[in-house]
Amino acid sequence: MVTDTPLDETAFEALKAELDAWVRGPGEAWAERVEAEGDVPPELRDELRERGWLSLAAPVELGGRGIPFSRYLELLEIVSRSHGSIRMLVHVNNGLWRALEPFVDDTQRELLRRSVSGETLIAFTLTEATAGTGSDIRSTVRREGDDYVLNGEKHLITFGVSCDYWLLFARLEGTSAADGSAGTVALLVPNAGLEGVEVIDDSDTMGVRGTDHAVLRFTEARVPVSARVGQEGEGLAVALGGFLLPSRVSVAMSAVGLAERAQELAVEYALTRETFGKRLAERPVIQAYLAENYADIAAARALVLEAARAYEEGRADAGALSSASKIVAVDMLARVTDKALQVHGGQGYWRRNAVERVYRDARAQRFEEGTNEIQKTVVAREVLKRAVAGAAVPATPAAAATAAPAAAAAPATAAPAAAAHPDGARAAHPRKDPA
Repeated sequence: MVTDTPLDETAFEALKAELDAWVRGPGEAWAERVEAEGDVPPELRDELRERGWLSLAAPVELGGRGIPFSRYLELLEIVSRSHGSIRMLVHVNNGLWRALEPFVDDTQRELLRRSVSGETLIAFTLTEATAGTGSDIRSTVRREGDDYVLNGEKHLITFGVSCDYWLLFARLEGTSAADGSAGTVALLVPNAGLEGVEVIDDSDTMGVRGTDHAVLRFTEARVPVSARVGQEGEGLAVALGGFLLPSRVSVAMSAVGLAERAQELAVEYALTRETFGKRLAERPVIQAYLAENYADIAAARALVLEAARAYEEGRADAGALSSASKIVAVDMLARVTDKALQVHGGQGYWRRNAVERVYRDARAQRFEEGTNEIQKTVVAREVLKRAVAGAAVPATPAAAATAAPAAAAAPATAAPAAAAHPDGARAAHPRKDPA
């Protein structure tokens, strides 16, 4: 069982080996059960929590293990070779604390600690059917005394049915997307039968079976002002500030891990399946598939780790690289899983073969943390910003690496806070109590 004692390299390698053995053994048995039942049993989440795998990346002071981001990704890579719902639990629980930590008050910090431990599940509740996932959110609140009155609808909310709290984002009545972040609020809303709240289970998905998703409807629902995270006007800062960038990199590494599993299955099948007196592995077309997969995975993994380093170092290109890594990794995953299924021939199309589940699970990662179409917009914006600002933002990873030594030599006024944080760099937001 994982404790809160810092890991040395020997212990870290032992943890990786433990994870790998579990994924290939008990994890595969859990995967079969989840697929058969269409649900994640509470016992599975309990096991992940008891093993400490839901609190790997959070700071020690929050009850986490304090594993640096790039090293945590090595663990997520292994977990991602398992069922999509197992990966989702580990990914969400090891990342959501970043959104909350800079803003919570003392009371909310205790809730955050329970979330980090896996005792309490919080669902990130931003997406709406009629708006994007930014300043154009349409859910509204109005203040009446010590309460906010909440109206609106959210959809595609992962863990929105089973969670204990929704980390929900809305606008003050009278504000709009034209106001940008002004007027946005973040609320920790309990999923505990509040009057005026309707929870609709919308979990019948193609892949990542077992992970629940919800449509949430709020009609004059009263939420105490004390549930607000941060101040009025900081809702989008909570939603996007310290959370989205590393989460995109995590999704990219999840794609790498799942692609590695697809490649393993393809190689195993190619070595054992014979047609017309030859193993598939002896046929040039199959060899080409496997070679292309190997190169694809290696290239994507290298970019993901570069994006992780940029985030840890607080580099100017961290945002562009996070989006670039997701573009490359999820496109790679689509190619690799398609070829892996093709190696299996018609057999790969049947549910009795693990590659069929991998193929379905892979498709979901095209949507997580923004589609590739959105990621390309982000990257282009950063590249063009460099041109307009006179090379203030590196246009390529190579340019960023060249600039890194000079940046490291510059005065680091925020160094103490960054050094104390497991990721090495984070936004500096003072704690603010609700008014």
